[in-house]
Amino acid sequence: MSWWRSAVNKVVEAGGKNSVTRRARNYAEAVVQHAGQAVAEGAKILQDSIGALKIQSYRATVKNLEELSVSCTGNERIQLLRKWLVALVEIERLSGTFLDHKETTHEPLPDSNESKDFSRRLLSVLYSDPDLGVEPMIFRDVFLYSQALEGMTLSMILEAPDEEEVSLLVELFGRCLIGGKEVHKAIICSLQELAKAFSRYQEEILAKKGELLQFAQAAMSGLKLNADIARIDAEASFLWQKLDGTKMHLEPLAGDVEGASQRTSMEVVEALTEAFTEIQLCHKLEVLLLRKKSLNNGDLPDVHSRKVDKLRVLSESLANSTLKAENRASDHRLQKDEALKFRVTKASEVMEVEKELAAEVSELEKQRDELEAQMKEVNTSLAAAYARLKNTREEKVHFDEASAQIIAHLKSKEDELSNSLASYRIEADVVNKSISFLEGTWCFQSLYTEKKDKQTNDELEKYEDYFLKLVTHHLSSYEVELSSLLSSFRTLVEQLLNSHEG
Repeated sequence: MSWWRSAVNKVVEAGGKNSVTRRARNYAEAVVQHAGQAVAEGAKILQDSIGALKIQSYRATVKNLEELSVSCTGNERIQLLRKWLVALVEIERLSGTFLDHKETTHEPLPDSNESKDFSRRLLSVLYSDPDLGVEPMIFRDVFLYSQALEGMTLSMILEAPDEEEVSLLVELFGRCLIGGKEVHKAIICSLQELAKAFSRYQEEILAKKGELLQFAQAAMSGLKLNADIARIDAEASFLWQKLDGTKMHLEPLAGDVEGASQRTSMEVVEALTEAFTEIQLCHKLEVLLLRKKSLNNGDLPDVHSRKVDKLRVLSESLANSTLKAENRASDHRLQKDEALKFRVTKASEVMEVEKELAAEVSELEKQRDELEAQMKEVNTSLAAAYARLKNTREEKVHFDEASAQIIAHLKSKEDELSNSLASYRIEADVVNKSISFLEGTWCFQSLYTEKKDKQTNDELEKYEDYFLKLVTHHLSSYEVELSSLLSSFRTLVEQLLNSHEG
């Protein structure tokens, strides 16, 4: 305020040391004093109001929300979703921030007496920490700042939601995410597809389950509403209302030129006070709009592109591995079929030899009984036949054992390749579903970002046009007033020079 007091003093000093000058200076000092008192009283009222409310730890609340979002399952998760939804609906209803285009929840709220107590508890609690450096927050802002919604999304991917949880998620997304109800249903469908894919995803090969979940978490962060943008929009709307009210005091420049000579110094001070107020509002509005433009949720475009490219590389690698595994499995099946055919052929040959040798033994035994004179020769031939028969049978046993081992080895290899093939296909399905989910969520985020940037640029153009008109108006008005003061100075100087010469 010191620079404002100095500017007013310089203007009124041009009128000389008369009563008007003193009144103008006193008026400027009173404006500064009243402004300082108003700021001090406002700070005291805010401090008293916050002191009457219950303050809870912001960090502890965020940590508790995030831990519950990933730890609750089954009925506990349903109860947690219903509790969050009832809290958000009740805060919106009590604070008057519920938007018209949102649909109300179908979940039952507490009855009349319990609702009053519930509402009183919600409005009597704020969240902050001494070293946080920001104003105390309500539960909705703390919920949006935390990663609770992202944690609940990961829980839904790891354990698919039922119909009741889907209904609660639609209502919860309607109050926490950008887009309309159709967008929210599309997101939930994508989450259900991811959950179905993850339920069959047991063995990690190239992609990591944790990394895929982190990508999904970042994608959901990009779709969340920003509590700071909502507050900035509210403050900007209030400032626009004030600026629209000041437009009523702007008169055409021609009228200012005609009435400039009739203004008093007090009117000049009042005009400067109004101009200073308007410029302050413009500056605040510009700061808010630039801050809104800098706020962004989720991944930046280059980060998103790197994630999608990485998943596409993994998908292509898994597809190539799947094809190679299919080829190896086909080769092993052919080898197994050839081994089985060879085994059947060899067994048939051995059986024929066995039959022939058995017939030969029988014939030799008959010859032994009939030709005892030739016993020595027959016994030699018989011993040789027995030896060949024994060797043939041993070869058959050894062959059967070796053949069984080969077939068992090929069977185990086939089983391993079948398991690898199933794993490749499952992981490829998970990666493809993740790509679809990331691209879908990125599309929604990009549309929202473009809309926000366009709206912000339009508001900045509106602000620049208004500020230009305001500055032009005031400069033109003061030019006429200063011209008349300079004319008075010239007249006074000429009179003084004439008096000295006389």
